[in-house]
Amino acid sequence: MTQTLSYREHTKRLLKLGLPLVGANVAGFSIHMTDTIMLGWYSVTSLAAATVATGLWFITFIIGAGFGRAVTPLVAEAAELGDETSARRVTRMALWLSAIYSALLIVPFMYGEAVLLAIGQEPAVAAQGGLYLRIAVLGMFPAMGAQVMRSYLGAMELTAIQLWITLVALVANAVVNYALIFGNLGAPELGIEGAAVASVVIQIVQMIALMIYVQWKKPEAELFRRIWKSDNEAIAQVFRLGLPIGLTSFAEGGLFVASSVMMGWIGEIELAAHGIGMQLTAFMFMFHVGMSEAATIRASRQFGARNEAELRRGAKAAYAVSLSFGVLVIVLFLTMPGVFVGLFIDPDDPARDAVLALGIVLIMLSALFQFVDAVQIVALSVLRGVQDTGVPMWLACVSYWVIGIPASYAMAFALGWGPVGLWLGLTVGLGVAAVLLNQRFWGRSVHIARSPAPAAGG
Repeated sequence: MTQTLSYREHTKRLLKLGLPLVGANVAGFSIHMTDTIMLGWYSVTSLAAATVATGLWFITFIIGAGFGRAVTPLVAEAAELGDETSARRVTRMALWLSAIYSALLIVPFMYGEAVLLAIGQEPAVAAQGGLYLRIAVLGMFPAMGAQVMRSYLGAMELTAIQLWITLVALVANAVVNYALIFGNLGAPELGIEGAAVASVVIQIVQMIALMIYVQWKKPEAELFRRIWKSDNEAIAQVFRLGLPIGLTSFAEGGLFVASSVMMGWIGEIELAAHGIGMQLTAFMFMFHVGMSEAATIRASRQFGARNEAELRRGAKAAYAVSLSFGVLVIVLFLTMPGVFVGLFIDPDDPARDAVLALGIVLIMLSALFQFVDAVQIVALSVLRGVQDTGVPMWLACVSYWVIGIPASYAMAFALGWGPVGLWLGLTVGLGVAAVLLNQRFWGRSVHIARSPAPAAGG
């Protein structure tokens, strides 16, 4: 039965579903930010190494995480149609694809130091970054498995538990980092290796906790019964939808990692300031990530019901919420940048003043791309909701890699604008993506909801 909702009701439902996801994403990102802050207290070299090494880990992770993210629109559509069998099949095969992808990464990550040297990082930074990557790769499958479980729970509109599990993980990670990075609580002093060990432990615990909750909350789904049995049709379905999602995320993440690599060419101080700026910007961006996940779920439900009018209203509500938050971030970044940047640097570090000065400039520049960043991620989220991922992947690749990265290089090096030019180039890439992706959704993809709904179990 078709239900007509007002914009206000769409907004209320979006916030009810999305705010726990925002909290979970903020808490999850805070785990990584805790690593960055503590390593910044440990040494500037460790901070620089963690900036580039975690960047490489993350862009590699998000390709495979596309399989987990594909679970959201597929399971949400199946839930709208009352098709529990399809929901179970695609979730299982997403775990399969995540495991296969993770296994393929083990050997390359063993040579992390060589990779960092090859992309122009300083030897001391590359050495520490390589140590981090050799340990952190062991957390790749647990992180991807947790993504699959989060996507399944989100599609079933069970989002609050994700927040609580991630909050517990945040506290646990801080304690383990405190012990292993600095050698407290009777533990050995491991520096950046301690941060990597802490991350792996927390990722494993999160995945297991989410799986236990799914089994308890949805026993009738039988997600893990005969999980070893392959399902070629479902695995192909997840692969076709998930790989473009992963590559789109890779294209965007690659834009920021490439900026870190180029900043490393300028110098260690600049890279440390850039890392702080990226951490703060990404932390605020977690609001948009959480709300975009909710927008994907809502769009998938409306797509499953083949209700174009509600799909349009729901999408507009998502844009309004994200843009409103963007205004708040701009105010914070322009009025108190020094307070935020100072959190990441040891007061006694001799490089503190130089890192702080540049970090403040970069944070103020990041206010420029708050709106375009919000608009492009909402566009991607609703496109995923209607299962349109192939063309958006190419639009994102062109925006980020063909336009964004060259613009950053040209402004930073050819024009001689340094770190400021590099960040201006990021704004150009994100702005082009926002325009192209919105043209795709409103000009074509929103009309997909006019097509007949598939039969349950089909």
